[in-house]
Amino acid sequence: CGLLRHRQAGGAAAGGAYWVDSQQKRYVPVKGDHVIGIVTAKAGDVFKLDVGGSEQASLSYLAFEGATKRNRPNVQVGDLIYGQFLVANKDMEPEMVCIDSSGRSSGMGIIGQDGFLFKVSLGLVRKLLAPKCEIIQELSQLYPFELVLGMNGRIWVKAKTVQQTLIIVNILEACEYMTAEQRKQALARLSGN
Repeated sequence: CGLLRHRQAGGAAAGGAYWVDSQQKRYVPVKGDHVIGIVTAKAGDVFKLDVGGSEQASLSYLAFEGATKRNRPNVQVGDLIYGQFLVANKDMEPEMVCIDSSGRSSGMGIIGQDGFLFKVSLGLVRKLLAPKCEIIQELSQLYPFELVLGMNGRIWVKAKTVQQTLIIVNILEACEYMTAEQRKQALARLSGN
């Protein structure tokens, strides 16, 4: 699904130019979006994260389930964090949290070290996040694996072996350019059917 933009023609009261930007490259933070960020710095009580946008996001050490002044989360530079935007607008620095409105982690927090992080287009990640996504259902019949999808186009995956992880990564990356039939044929070859 593309991003529809509108530009008013210079001085003309009527009309204007419309275009669809379906391969949007840079992620623009949106309040409530779940994303994968990379910790780039610790600054006092706040972590700075690269989320793929034009500026870094901040994350308080208190924005984790069970965190207190005495019980701080063990977050290091380079860690991957799955969280959501609490604040995201053009006038303020984006702010992330790893808890929902009731203070629970709900699957958010530090992502394991031994998976594989890669980037896809924002359009593909939206397709993968759709309820009952066929691609995810078909892949889950191939191997057991863990998957974290960020609205910012970042995906983290971990299967039982490095080889299985890389096969899943390659299929997910290729999905953008495959028809459903081509994908099914590729998966059938891999599963030996």
